[in-house]
Amino acid sequence: MSLLFQVVLPFVLSALVVIIVMYIAERYGSKVGGILGTLPSTIVIAFLFIAYTEDTMFASQAASVVPAELGVNVIFLLVFALLVHRSMLLAFLITFLVWTFLSVLLIVFSFQDIVFSVLFYLGAVIVSFLFLEKIKKIPSQGHIRVHYTPRKIVFRGVLAGSIIAIAVFLSNIDAVISGVFSVFPAILSSTMLISVREHGPDFASGMAKSMMLGLSSVATYATVIYFLYPLYGVLVGTILAYLLSLCVTLGIYSLRQKIS
Repeated sequence: MSLLFQVVLPFVLSALVVIIVMYIAERYGSKVGGILGTLPSTIVIAFLFIAYTEDTMFASQAASVVPAELGVNVIFLLVFALLVHRSMLLAFLITFLVWTFLSVLLIVFSFQDIVFSVLFYLGAVIVSFLFLEKIKKIPSQGHIRVHYTPRKIVFRGVLAGSIIAIAVFLSNIDAVISGVFSVFPAILSSTMLISVREHGPDFASGMAKSMMLGLSSVATYATVIYFLYPLYGVLVGTILAYLLSLCVTLGIYSLRQKIS
């Protein structure tokens, strides 16, 4: 039963969520996909199971590191966007080295300060986005459709499911480690890989810039459940967090319409 709730169910549900979202986005186009793609998905399942296998306080502690880790993911995207024109292999190598180094720092220092976590995320987004927008002048690519074959969709579903299953399993070890792995950049990196192969480095750079803003809804979700899980429990906390994240997603979508 422990293996079922800590590994099997999180894997299956996360994989299904990603597959369904990607299928809808592919079938109904970039407008629907742009909204669905930035909504919290696998993180919802991850923290539902973390709270179930541990408790709401543990899940809250794990959520405290998530905005900071999303800031690390923003830096991941920034480094990739800057290096992908030189070499895709070099870009992935350096970005994962940077991600590993910064994530290890969060784990080593047992980072659980929600205020600094949110500030770090906001700082990373603002600086990285403006650097690509104003200095590098990389155009956004939020409305260009990426074609996903059934094989790609299943691959990304399995990849996401595996990462979430690992994050839930690691809740047995440490809250910070579990929180870090709950937002491991599996989907980000696979999106970059598909973007480079199908549309080239210019498109991938623009996608990376657009995705920086999209992470804000996930950061919102993690921040809200940090405060609401201990106060109102998992069900109410999850519903309220998702509604607020939806508002952020719609705001981001509206902003993307105005960004070149």
